[in-house]
Amino acid sequence: MILTVLLIFTLVVGFYMAWNIGANDVANAMGTPVGSGALTLKRAIILAGIFEFLGAFFVGSNVAETIGNGIVTLDAFHRRPAASAAGPAPAQAPELRPAPDRPPPPDPATKRLAVGMLAALLASAIWLNVATFFGQPVSTTHAIIGAVIGFAVVAVGPACIRWTKMGTIAASWVISPLVGGAIAYLTYSAIRRFVLRSRHPVHMARQAVPLALGSVVFILTLSVLYKGLHLNLNAVHAIPPAAAAGVIAALAGGAYVRRHTRNHRVRLHERYEVVERWFARIQILTACYLAFAHGANDVANAIGPLATAVAGFSGGEAGGSAGIPAWLLAIGGAGIVLGLATYGYKVIHAVGRKITEITPTRGFSAEFATATTVLVCSKLGLPISTTFVLVGAVMGVGLARGFAAIDLRVIRRIFTSWVITIPVSAVLAAALYWILEAILRF
Repeated sequence: MILTVLLIFTLVVGFYMAWNIGANDVANAMGTPVGSGALTLKRAIILAGIFEFLGAFFVGSNVAETIGNGIVTLDAFHRRPAASAAGPAPAQAPELRPAPDRPPPPDPATKRLAVGMLAALLASAIWLNVATFFGQPVSTTHAIIGAVIGFAVVAVGPACIRWTKMGTIAASWVISPLVGGAIAYLTYSAIRRFVLRSRHPVHMARQAVPLALGSVVFILTLSVLYKGLHLNLNAVHAIPPAAAAGVIAALAGGAYVRRHTRNHRVRLHERYEVVERWFARIQILTACYLAFAHGANDVANAIGPLATAVAGFSGGEAGGSAGIPAWLLAIGGAGIVLGLATYGYKVIHAVGRKITEITPTRGFSAEFATATTVLVCSKLGLPISTTFVLVGAVMGVGLARGFAAIDLRVIRRIFTSWVITIPVSAVLAAALYWILEAILRF
């Protein structure tokens, strides 16, 4: 009976975590197009919901990639700790044979891992809920990593943590926003110099828009072939078809731009509106890609620990290498969509409008930089956060307009929430694990 209650409670907590991911993290994709006016909030929610669910359901990650990404040594849970934070280990009870129609109860190591993952899910979900309430974009990846570290230290001890891996993650917090900011700065500076500040911005945009569209399609196709669908193609096989798709998109974009400007004299005061309108269309495409990629990658922040806990409480092999069941991915995708639709507007507003003023050309620059950085760093094996990269990219766009264009008060609040995410999640998960262990000594 108690295992059935635990299973139901674990599924509810997993859905709650996915709801918080949708409420907080989906602003990565839709914050800048809403801020620039390329999409209304309603249309952004609809598009993000579609592509988030598709990415989560069809291109979900497996369990092992999510459980701290190698932060915690799972074998440590199969070794009896000297003393638990909840007290000394109880005396060995006589072996009881389960009824023939019931699954065997989980062994102590499996139970510790399952309870710990439940505590990690609940802790990170609570922290994300608090951050979203205050409109702060935080990293769901780092929240779940901090929570896993917190319960693992309580359950097994600090020796089970791979601290060298933590050093790599800490380095990625600095590297990825800087890279995203640099690419966004260079991209927007080039658009501003060669298009917006040229004597003939519409004519220059005819050349720049197809190039930008081709670059976006090249990156999207490369991410699908080289990463998204787990085809494991090397660069030699992945780059040529991606380049071909980019060239075709550039040619199609050039034809579209020429057809809509031929024999049409643009008034002087309309030139910049035409340019921004063209970039707005490309920005929508980039936003949909980011939503799909986010659903594919970050849904595992909720469903990976959830699958481990469900397997442990149902008598399976917690922490095993089996893939995530499709019905759990569907739960994660539905939770993300519901969180975005009901509560995502707070962080979308913070990312899209509060850091710096966003136009379609600036929004395109930020999203192009984010997509490029996420793809390259993922191939280099750097565990980066999409939230970190996008905020860094938006700051890069602001710097291209001048330092005064950035609201430093908003930046300070965002950085503060980043710094405290891991320790808060870790402490909260440790406390919840201690409480759950005290309650569930069975």
